[in-house]
Amino acid sequence: MKARSMLGRSIPGTSLVHRLDARVKFLGAIVLMVATLSARDVRVLGFFLLWTIVIAIISQIKIKVIMRSIRPLLFIIIFATLLHLFTVDGHVLLRLGALKITREGLISGGLTALRLALMVVNTSMFLTLTTTPLAIADALESLLSPLAYLRFPVHEFAMMMSIALRFVPTLLDEADKIMKAQSSRGADYDTGGPLRRIRGLVSILVPLFISSFRRADDLAVAMEARCYRGGAARTRLHASKLKTIDIVFSFILLGLLLLVFVVQPHLPPLL
Repeated sequence: MKARSMLGRSIPGTSLVHRLDARVKFLGAIVLMVATLSARDVRVLGFFLLWTIVIAIISQIKIKVIMRSIRPLLFIIIFATLLHLFTVDGHVLLRLGALKITREGLISGGLTALRLALMVVNTSMFLTLTTTPLAIADALESLLSPLAYLRFPVHEFAMMMSIALRFVPTLLDEADKIMKAQSSRGADYDTGGPLRRIRGLVSILVPLFISSFRRADDLAVAMEARCYRGGAARTRLHASKLKTIDIVFSFILLGLLLLVFVVQPHLPPLL
């Protein structure tokens, strides 16, 4: 079945990226997000682009699957690019009435689009595409375990995140089925003005909410029937343990942070 979104869907594999510890990948996704958004030099962004290409090759994930992860944030990327394109002052290349496109705006908009795209792709490759929702929940619970001393419900929070990620693709498939069923019955929700489209979406949202509540109730009954009692004395089938490759990858991430926050400020300007 063709997925509209890769959120909550993982691609099975045995690549080096798949075998990394989920905790390292979780922290790695955060580090790459911060480092990519903090990169301002073209050479540093070029290095991150090369890094992303290498990781994509190592992960053995098809390029069309990776690019599909950008689709949910495509509007934000385009909007941010246009905002830089028309608001940055500089050498004017083209005038469109009151709007003007400058060379500096074109460069800034392109770098912004590249920065956001790299952030989304790296986060997707290290989390959603190569890590199962259960592994993400276990990693989150392990990383937040010190908060248990402050009486924070770590296990319950991780379980909630795991269930949410698990049911995202299910709800997307359910919404797709409802849309096709309503269309076959003559429902009109994608034509006309904004108000008419909003009224038309009611025929989709109401059945989707009812289905979501029914699934939540079934899940609650199933967990109660299996005597689920939260994190009290629970064990895991697979215990997490850092390997050599995880330590090496952690040092690589540290090197990326040093590149952005230590080396980048001292790079000579481009001519």
